[in-house]
Amino acid sequence: MLLPEPRGLRAKTDQLDATTIARALLSGEARFGYVPSEQVATYRELMRLQHQLSDDVVRYKNEIHALLVVLFPEFTQVFVDPTRSTALAVLKRYPSAQAIAQTDVETLSKFLHERAPRHYGRPTAQELVRLAKASISSGVAVAARASSLRILCDQLEHTQKNLEQLQREIDQLLSQDPKAKGMLGVPEFGPTTVAVLRAELGDLNRFTRIDQVVAYVGLDLQVKQSGKWKGQTKLSKHGSGRVRRILYLAALRSIHLETSPFGAYYHRLVARGMKKGMAVVAVMRKMLIVAAHLIQTEESYDPGKVAVQAVS
Repeated sequence: MLLPEPRGLRAKTDQLDATTIARALLSGEARFGYVPSEQVATYRELMRLQHQLSDDVVRYKNEIHALLVVLFPEFTQVFVDPTRSTALAVLKRYPSAQAIAQTDVETLSKFLHERAPRHYGRPTAQELVRLAKASISSGVAVAARASSLRILCDQLEHTQKNLEQLQREIDQLLSQDPKAKGMLGVPEFGPTTVAVLRAELGDLNRFTRIDQVVAYVGLDLQVKQSGKWKGQTKLSKHGSGRVRRILYLAALRSIHLETSPFGAYYHRLVARGMKKGMAVVAVMRKMLIVAAHLIQTEESYDPGKVAVQAVS
């Protein structure tokens, strides 16, 4: 239960606390906190872990690229993306230009052929050895940096496997959730979008009006009272930033889908003179309203209804 701040009371005793609670209950100012259901709590745990692991993957990839700049900058002439599976296997076995330069072509060729027989073989091995021998790589702390690269490659592979397992768990959760079925039929929504909406919106029965849902995720408008935006109407941006980000990406996708009623809605707004940024926010808001409706009713998605609502 959330209580208002006590007015004019600096002391804290059991009697004063009891009095404050009683006054809050009598006045109606007290609000009960929201406790998510088991299903919603599961969504939240899985999606927040997915977000964390996805950030880890990006960080590992950036660090691998940074180390390659000093260990073997020419490596990307052969493997454009050094974080793909075959490239990672090579880097774990030969984590520097010096290591590859000291390897004979036959050994490297055999290793590549075992990893990806359809794509790599002796020509790739010859090119790697040639580039390694002529590399402009730094000779400073090679052993230490090579160890770091090996560890990063291993961590990246491990994290990606965990992400794959996590995605299977999320897909299974979605398949067993009747409130997600309708949203999964929206072409502009992917499984991640649906799972984030289920995780962050929670039980919609605690809202009495759709504008409360809009305000809950910060897509409502408010007039700024101070700062350089004083007097201007801006998004409140209260609530879950994750919902706003996922809806923003979905709105951008819709713009490029010819058959999307959300995209058609965007183009009509822009044609009427609305700024593109504001039109995108309007699409986000409409997507949220549609998602909330599908969650509450468990209906199948009907794009025709979206188109009718957009015109009216």
